[in-house]
This record gives sequence, C-alpha cells and structure tokens, in this order.
Amino acid sequence: MWIRFAVCLCCLAVGCQGQDRTASLRKANNDFSGRCQYTFTVDSPAESSCPQAGAVGTEMEGVASRLTLLEALVSRMLGEPGAAMVGEAGLQTAEEVSQLQQDNQRLNRQVQDLQRRLEELTLEAEQLREKPCQQPQPSGVTTGVTTADSDPAFGSGAFQEMKAEVSEVPAPPQIRQHGQNQNQNQNQNVTKGCGVLVSVDEPVTHHKVDSITGKYGVWFQDPEPAGPPYGPKVVWRIEAVGKEVRQLFAYEDMDQLVRGFPMKVLVLPEAVESTGATVYRGSLYYQRRRSRTIMRYDLASESLAARLELPHAGFHGQHPYSWGGYTDIDLAVDERGLWVIYSSGKAKGAIVVSQLKPNNLEVKKSWETNIRKNTVGNAFMVCGRLYTVASYSLPNTTVNYVFDTDTGESQAIAIPFHNRYRYNSMIDYNPGNKKLYAWDNHHMVTYDIQLA
Repeated sequence: MWIRFAVCLCCLAVGCQGQDRTASLRKANNDFSGRCQYTFTVDSPAESSCPQAGAVGTEMEGVASRLTLLEALVSRMLGEPGAAMVGEAGLQTAEEVSQLQQDNQRLNRQVQDLQRRLEELTLEAEQLREKPCQQPQPSGVTTGVTTADSDPAFGSGAFQEMKAEVSEVPAPPQIRQHGQNQNQNQNQNVTKGCGVLVSVDEPVTHHKVDSITGKYGVWFQDPEPAGPPYGPKVVWRIEAVGKEVRQLFAYEDMDQLVRGFPMKVLVLPEAVESTGATVYRGSLYYQRRRSRTIMRYDLASESLAARLELPHAGFHGQHPYSWGGYTDIDLAVDERGLWVIYSSGKAKGAIVVSQLKPNNLEVKKSWETNIRKNTVGNAFMVCGRLYTVASYSLPNTTVNYVFDTDTGESQAIAIPFHNRYRYNSMIDYNPGNKKLYAWDNHHMVTYDIQLA
C-alpha cells in the first residue's frame, strides 16, 4: 500500500512540473481507526494557465506606458505636429515640438546646401581636369587673400575689405587715351629729376597715432608751398576714421609731429571721404564725402577755392582699392602736377588717370588703363607714370604694375615693397624730397625711392 502511495505521489509531482501546475499536500486529523489522513490539491489545467487579475492589470499598464513612449519617440523623429503632448508621461511640450520642427527644417536646408555645394565642387573639379596646367605668373602679379577688419568702432561696412587679385583687363578699343594725338611731343619731354622707379627702401616710422580714429589716415608735406604762413617743413595730417571727417592738423615740422603738438587745427567746410587727399601749392585737394566732387581748399585763406564733379567717377565704395575704405577717388602729385586716380562704369572697374589743372580743377587729359582698381592695394604717380602696389596687408609685397601716360601702355613689374605694420591705407609721392608717404595701421611712415 505504501508503495502504491509513493508511486502516485511521484506521478502527481511529475505531472505538475510538466504542466506548470501547483500542488499542495496537507495532513488532516486521524480517522476513527487511528490512521493519518493526507489531502492533495492540484490546480486544473484551465486555472493554472490563467494569471491573477491583479497581475493582468499591472502588465497591461506597463504595455500601455511603453506604447505611449514609443509613439512619442516616433512622432518626435518624424516631426509630426500631433505629438505636442504625451499624456501623463510629460515627454515634451508644445514649445519643444516647435523647436524640433525648426531644427528639422534647418537641418534639411543645410543638407540641401551641402548637396548643392558638392555638385558645384564636382563640376569645378571636372572643369579643372579638362584644363591644362598653367605656368606660374610673374612675381607681383597676384597677391594673397587679406583678412577683413571686423572692428565695430569703424562702423558697419564703412571700411570693407576684398580679396586682392591682380589681373589685366583688356581696355576697350576706343579709349586708351583721350586726346592721345594732342601735344604728344610735349608729354614726352624729359622732366627734370625724373626717371623710372627701380627700388623702394625700407619704411621709416615717424609717428604713431594711438587713438582709434587713427588706424586709417593721410599725411603729407607740400612739395611746392605757396609761401607764408605755411612753408615746406609744415606737416599735414587727417585721421580718416569717422562719419564726419573735417579736422586738418598742421604741425610746424617733423619734430612737432613726433611730439604730437599741432600748430593749428583747421575745420574744413565739407567732410572728407577716405584717404585720397593731398596738398599742393598751398591748397588741400580732397574728395567730398558721399560724392564724386573734388574740392580745392585754400590753406592761407581757409576757404574753398574751386570744386569739380568728376564725370562718371565711381564713389563711396563703387570702385575702391582692394582694402576698401571708400577709396574710389585718389588725388596724387608728381613732377608733372596734380592727378586723380579713379574708375567709372564706362571703364568697368579699370583704373582711369586724369591730369587736373591745380587752380580750377579742369581735366586736362585722361587715360584708361587695363589694371582693375579693386585688385591693387594702392597707387601713386611718379614722373607721369602710375604705379600700383599689389597688397596693402602682406608684409612683403611688390609694386606690381606701371602705366606710362606718355605711351599709354602698362607692364608688370616686381619691385619689393614692405608693409611693416600690415595695413597700409594710403601711399602718396612727394616730388619735392623724392619720398613716398604712407599711413600703415596707425603709423606714419616714409619710403626713400630710387629712380633710374
């Protein structure tokens, strides 16, 4: 009997394990015969396969929560507007959804820009593969890329910079020189002390302007002074940073300039545009602000003596030098008199040189070159020849082009030129002492030159 009882017990245990059922053995009280009674309880197949009601509720809540989070994540990735709120989970707010949509649009635009840029680069690479290798150009023909000055003190866009690349542009056939056949022999006469520029010495620093308005400026001495009260030793200075530049500083000589003690400050009746002014025969010649008008200001009487609206000349950033600064109109002096360097819409950005009568500013003659004005750092006149400087910021650059008004022809040259302080905003020639005057990043410097 006990054997049969043990076998039954084993079968029950095995069956419960195989069907994942629960079984319990409970001992009851003895019967009337004194024997022990045992009671076995086994779950039916239907009961053992069904979880409890509380467990089902908890599991369903967990599944619902996971589904809600999953829907929110999918909506967030797709940027759907219906995913503003996610119930009690609080995954994101309406502001976050709006921000996500903006980010998605911005990323899409960036992807489109990158794809377009990739297509352009691919096309450019194919074009370069089809072109033969070019030989390097002569020294002085090209310059590097300059760094833009972002100082907010100089005003928004007031002194813009551009990439400096020198390239010759064929001049239209009808120009070359206005009135070229008139008085040709007179222009070819040799001027006393004249020659071709062959070298420029290292710069000599005379004074530094520490104020913020002194980064750009113009300074000079009169090569042919008209007499008292201002002689040949007087130094003139204009700080060209500002919206209304009117002050003209006069110093008795170089020593007083170094000490910073002006003998007089003249207030001009019309504001100055940029760094293209010069002094000649007792008068200041400059461009009036935001116009193509050239002014002649008599220094002795401190009054305007003449004015001229330069026909078709670009102004206020239309055709400046490569550093910008509204250097559209640049006045210059040499052994042959007063000049103006500019460009016009007709010239399509090429440099135009005109010789002026000093008294009434009447244009005597004009020449159109094949040198683009915005590809050179600056220019000056020596003995009737226009010389250009390749870069205003490279410490070691060159005088890279010369245009001869006698022949109407230009050629590339390579005369070393040094921008010691790496921001040369003005270069003018003084025929009286054969020096170049320059304003290089707050510093007033001169260069000795050699003429052949």
